[in-house]
Amino acid sequence: MPTILDQIIAHKRQEVADRQSLVPVKLLEKSLYMQSQPLSLRRYLLREDLSGIIAEFKRKSPSKGFINPHAPVERTTLGYMQAGASALSVLTDTEFFGGRNEDLITARRFNFCPILRKDFVVDEYQILEAKSIGADAVLLIAAVLSGEEVLRLGRLAKSLGLEVLLEIHNAEELDKTLHPDAVSLVGVNNRNLHDFSVSLDTSGELAQRIPDEFVKVTESGLTSAADMEALRQVGYRGFLIGETFMRHSRPEKACAALVQQLRATEAVTLL
Repeated sequence: MPTILDQIIAHKRQEVADRQSLVPVKLLEKSLYMQSQPLSLRRYLLREDLSGIIAEFKRKSPSKGFINPHAPVERTTLGYMQAGASALSVLTDTEFFGGRNEDLITARRFNFCPILRKDFVVDEYQILEAKSIGADAVLLIAAVLSGEEVLRLGRLAKSLGLEVLLEIHNAEELDKTLHPDAVSLVGVNNRNLHDFSVSLDTSGELAQRIPDEFVKVTESGLTSAADMEALRQVGYRGFLIGETFMRHSRPEKACAALVQQLRATEAVTLL
């Protein structure tokens, strides 16, 4: 039986083909963002004065269905940054996550911070599209790409000034896809793709396998400052958090509460 990821990728390939026919590359190249200088996600995550949180905007997921279908993009993303997040992640997949390119365009219009375009990249067109809508970084998922594809897509992204967050789930994916000249950050997804279970042990176990030249990001299942501090101790500097925030009626307030909790934990540590 095909997994949900297989279904997503099959749909994505058809979706990209359809979009290319409607919005050709020449039209993407006319976007004002094609000439702009992206912000560095890597640099923002390494800043000592920021939380390291990549606050995510997503309306639904394949495993949970609708999480928060009515949250406004402008208020939520602005609130995330005012709360102390380091960067934003915006889901642009429509079929499975309820997102759209317009969500990222809106977030870009109202925020001066790095924005990760969270989608399922299978084609060079999507890299150009990410740049054209104002993204600063793109996600490449090792579970659906070969090493050669990561290298090709990553080099294209870098040529446009975009940074690449390579998402892995295990050591095998890391070993087959990690290319220093194509990837800037490595994200460990703590969610099992087969049964959707989540374990932060995944990040703990893979931390030492990721070379220090890459900024380490942990994804999925983070709910507390204690989780973040434990993973920071083993080398993580980025903490991608979506559902924990989005399941609240005011996601930005949930983010602010976690940042306050984190600062209190850091203050205690310094004593």
